[in-house]
Amino acid sequence: MAEQRRDARDVREDAQDAPGRGELGARDARDVRDAVERAWDDLVLTARRTVADGLVVGTSGNVSVRVGGTVLVTPTGVPYDRLAPDDVVGVDLDGRQVLGSLLPTSELPMHLAIYRATDARAVVHTHAAHATAVSTLVPELPLIHYMAGALGGPVRVAPYATYGTPELAENMLRALADRTACLLQNHGTIAHGDSLNQAYDRTAQLEWMSRVWLLASSVPGLTPTLLSPRQTQEAGERLRGYGQRG
Repeated sequence: MAEQRRDARDVREDAQDAPGRGELGARDARDVRDAVERAWDDLVLTARRTVADGLVVGTSGNVSVRVGGTVLVTPTGVPYDRLAPDDVVGVDLDGRQVLGSLLPTSELPMHLAIYRATDARAVVHTHAAHATAVSTLVPELPLIHYMAGALGGPVRVAPYATYGTPELAENMLRALADRTACLLQNHGTIAHGDSLNQAYDRTAQLEWMSRVWLLASSVPGLTPTLLSPRQTQEAGERLRGYGQRG
């Protein structure tokens, strides 16, 4: 594996030395290097945010972002506050390490499965407490709030499998069909999006909805009012046009 690991400088030099590329090759190499550096900085900030917002404890979650054919991903067992620009970790879509010397997250199979099956550009996986609690109680998160529409509909729970295994990745993909987030039974959450911000926001919304349902369903003698699938779908359609344009 060691001979497959490279840093951003290697990527730059390969492009610059390619036959017939000259100045264009050097410029392309700088663009690649800059894109990787920016993406890694954003990834580290997002990973640290999951800790600050209480979505993970220690190094229990992981974050990735795709830059072209390379997936940058948090390393296994390294506290996020210790990550530096030179700690970049990258793999190709087959899982071969192409950047860095730190080992990638043990949950790499889940991240790669999403990138192979969808157009996702970023993935966030957490062990958020309320969402994990819900994953032990129901096969899908009850439709307690219309924001489920922003995730594609009722959020399913992927059946339990040992972390880091192909079986878990397969269970996750089934739960993610036509969805952008799901719960992992007795484990946590996973969400993807067009950007790290979007993947993170979907994760935060899922944790919030899980908390709301747990709070509402805990009141003795009362049962929460739930939305219908149609109401959730209508909300999802409206949410697609939400926010500023341009």
